[in-house]
Amino acid sequence: MITRKSLLAGALGAALFAAPAFVVSLVATGASIAQEAMKLPVDAEPLIAATAKGDVPFRIEIADEPGERSMGLMFRKDLADDQGMLFVFEQTQPVGFWMKNTPLPLDLVFVGPDGKVLDVLPGTPFSEAVIAPDEPARFVLELKAGTAARSGIADGVRLRHRAITAAAGNPG
Repeated sequence: MITRKSLLAGALGAALFAAPAFVVSLVATGASIAQEAMKLPVDAEPLIAATAKGDVPFRIEIADEPGERSMGLMFRKDLADDQGMLFVFEQTQPVGFWMKNTPLPLDLVFVGPDGKVLDVLPGTPFSEAVIAPDEPARFVLELKAGTAARSGIADGVRLRHRAITAAAGNPG
């Protein structure tokens, strides 16, 4: 007698038998997809660094979702001098980055909840060393290496953008 339970068990067994081929296919596909750079839309509003040299605008992509933050600028081979990625965290917290799959040398600009730069640290391509400031941050701006120094971005410089202003009301 065929029962609902035996039909379910048969379907489950067939699915489990077919699953390894599907998983292998998915893993193979995922490997090729993972090596492609993620590009987020450039925000309509520039991020402004208020430096001693004057206001310096940057075209930014905003990584404010966990998946976007974990992918960041991995696999990117080029980045314009006036372009960057702003990582937005839900709250001020200790943060650390690594450059495992990132071929570009970067400046990592760690920023407090008020938009004030806390630290600027270098990112070495493909390094697995953790890059972290001495204090918690709310934002991190990644720029092509050398851009922070050329632009006058250093500790204490204030960054302005609506994503930072919005978070200032909720410093975390």
